[in-house]
Amino acid sequence: MPTPAPSSLPVDCIVCGTCVADMLVRPVPLTQPLGAGRLFLVEPIELALGGIVCNSGTGLRRLGMRVAASSLVGDDLWGAEIRRRLEAEGLATDALQTHPTLATSTTAALIDPSGERSFAHHVGAPQAIDLPFILKQRPHFATARLALLGYVGLLPGLEPVLAGAVAAIRSAGCRVALETGGNGGTLAEIAPCLPLVDIYVPSLLEASHQTGLEDPRGIIECYREQGATGMLGIKLGTRGTLLSPAPDEWLDIPCLPAPGSVIDTTGAGDAFLAGLLAGWLRGLPAREAGLLGAATAACCVTARGATAGLKDFAATAELAGLQPETH
Repeated sequence: MPTPAPSSLPVDCIVCGTCVADMLVRPVPLTQPLGAGRLFLVEPIELALGGIVCNSGTGLRRLGMRVAASSLVGDDLWGAEIRRRLEAEGLATDALQTHPTLATSTTAALIDPSGERSFAHHVGAPQAIDLPFILKQRPHFATARLALLGYVGLLPGLEPVLAGAVAAIRSAGCRVALETGGNGGTLAEIAPCLPLVDIYVPSLLEASHQTGLEDPRGIIECYREQGATGMLGIKLGTRGTLLSPAPDEWLDIPCLPAPGSVIDTTGAGDAFLAGLLAGWLRGLPAREAGLLGAATAACCVTARGATAGLKDFAATAELAGLQPETH
């Protein structure tokens, strides 16, 4: 699937879906039961932003893309803080709407000393994202080259009508990347929209839940059988990422060493996706776009939360080993 031609549209990528206020709690011994009634000491609890809108949106913005946020937040302290922080990062928030009754989505991220984490999550307002929401947002999609939509698996109002939502976004002249979360949803929900999706790179766990398969190539071939013609891939954690830019094309993208100590793996998958999409939007070849994604993920894990470790395009491209002429 070729990258989109440069455009005079004001937005490179509109990120639509979950946005979350994250409370980061560290260190928590996740390998043993906490036990009822126990008090244990932690470092200062921090507030960070999470969810694909905040994570991948911030990553794209740090990499020099013009980014807009599209989601639902509550009429509460957390919603106002999400809006404030996204605007401070440089994201447009005109498409970030306030729900009159539902609370902002929140997560308590429990992080162990190795950086592994578990989440206590309240879905909140994004559960109300549905087809009418997408149709109402159509003028915003019409201003963007690409829409990143996710997380499938955590958007119960959208998943039964996912194909219609993707078609509505495409009808606005906007191309579509899809991302999963939670268990990734079902193949029955994903399959009808795959012929309309330009980029889809789920994790192995989510893709296995959808397809019942464990082999990454077999999973991608399954998606191809459902009509997918765009860039596909499977994120494999520390084993890197298998990309298939087009049918019968395969690229092994390595997991790059972090430019510092690994502090927290939260958001690494979203960071990879931000780098991959930024490379794609810049017109980089698929391998270079994948390496930019790997470098963005490597930066992500060097600080707490999903975005604190992210760097600008020049520093990330250098870590990816991209030649200056590809910048």
